[in-house]
Amino acid sequence: MEINDFVNLIANIGFPVATSAYLLIRLEKQIIGLTASINKLNTIISTKLGIVIDTAENNKIA
Repeated sequence: MEINDFVNLIANIGFPVATSAYLLIRLEKQIIGLTASINKLNTIISTKLGIVIDTAENNKIA
């Protein structure tokens, strides 16, 4: 394998992997915040309606 082949391999595969990892790490904080907001909203709605919603299953992250 020549050096040009190696550079092309890094450019074609390394950049998309690095970009995807960066975006996943950055979006993780937003996803956690949205999950917390949904759980709060779920609690408020269930309190207003007078029903009990099992939150143990809602807190699991797949």
